[in-house]
Amino acid sequence: MRVVILCHSLVSDWNHGNAHFLRGIASALTSRGHDVRVLEPRDAWSRANLEAEHGTAPIDEFRREYPELSSTPYDRATLDLEEALGGADLVLVHEWNDPSLVAAIGAHRRRQGEAGFVLLFHDTHHRSVTRPDEIGAYDLRHYDGVLAFGDPIRDAYLREGWAARAWTWHEAADVRRFAPRPRTRLEGDLVWIGNWGDEERAAELAEFLIEPVRRLGIRARVYGVRYPDEAKRRLAEAGIEYGGWLPNGRVPDVFSRFHLTVHVPRAPYVRALPGIPTIRPFEALACGIPLVVALWDTPGDLFTPGEDFLFARTGREMEAQIRRVLEDEGLRARLAARGRATVLARHTCAHRADELLAIDAAVRRGRRVDSAARRTPAAAAVPPEGATVA
Repeated sequence: MRVVILCHSLVSDWNHGNAHFLRGIASALTSRGHDVRVLEPRDAWSRANLEAEHGTAPIDEFRREYPELSSTPYDRATLDLEEALGGADLVLVHEWNDPSLVAAIGAHRRRQGEAGFVLLFHDTHHRSVTRPDEIGAYDLRHYDGVLAFGDPIRDAYLREGWAARAWTWHEAADVRRFAPRPRTRLEGDLVWIGNWGDEERAAELAEFLIEPVRRLGIRARVYGVRYPDEAKRRLAEAGIEYGGWLPNGRVPDVFSRFHLTVHVPRAPYVRALPGIPTIRPFEALACGIPLVVALWDTPGDLFTPGEDFLFARTGREMEAQIRRVLEDEGLRARLAARGRATVLARHTCAHRADELLAIDAAVRRGRRVDSAARRTPAAAAVPPEGATVA
């Protein structure tokens, strides 16, 4: 099968966590013999910022890390959809694409008729709830459905009438690359990997990361981008080392040099979209590092708090949980083993590739039923496949 993915960037993960999952999915599909083509805009802000700060070396590193993947840059003004989507069986359009391109791809799909490719819109952001006017402006009339990375987002598309069909398609870990590494040296007690995020979790980072580390007096390091000077000052005052941008491919090695990590969700996911996991917890658990989670009301069918990771509702609880992990080697071993086992059982990119192919098959079955119903008006309509996958 030929799969075409249009995303903001595959080659750059600078402030762009979507690249993590898309790389894993593209790699999983490629490993099964599918022909995967990725298109990204030539002027993508993630790649522009990455190269401005670090040159082209990170792009070369990506190509070494993912030799099976490639991405073709395009100029929106000259993009030929006939050529770009020629021979495609399945097309995924990520929500960071320009709305005019999203609409143009839908119109192109409509002209193909019943035999055209399956066309899915992929939403991995909180804008459907926090900025619904932006999502409502996308023209998805000719899309076969939406892949939403959480139930609340899926439900928003259906409730608002933005799409006729939507499935929950959680992110997951690429466990061929995110796995435990031998510990060659210990560089600290706690590491946190995440971007500042437009003040979306400034208060949460202070309560659940900076202050617990300061009070405990432990060795800690933070990696990420877009940290303002004030944030860097607060980290330094708490004794936390700031490591800057970290290529995602190096994350497993970094995790191996610390006793634990934490997850601090952005405020929109806590307040408006509870239970939606972003990519970081999946990757951490896959790497076998003990994890303490703040404020994340995870659904029971994804993970089990207290077994896969520890949970903290307040900064003081976070402090106590961090102390527990650091003082109890047996607890660290149990958390690491159980968290990784859960990921391997349910939350790998191979699992998500299975789910994607099942959705593709369901859409095609639905088309055949619709076509038969049109030929035989008296035929009973068959309801669409279930809306939740994962």
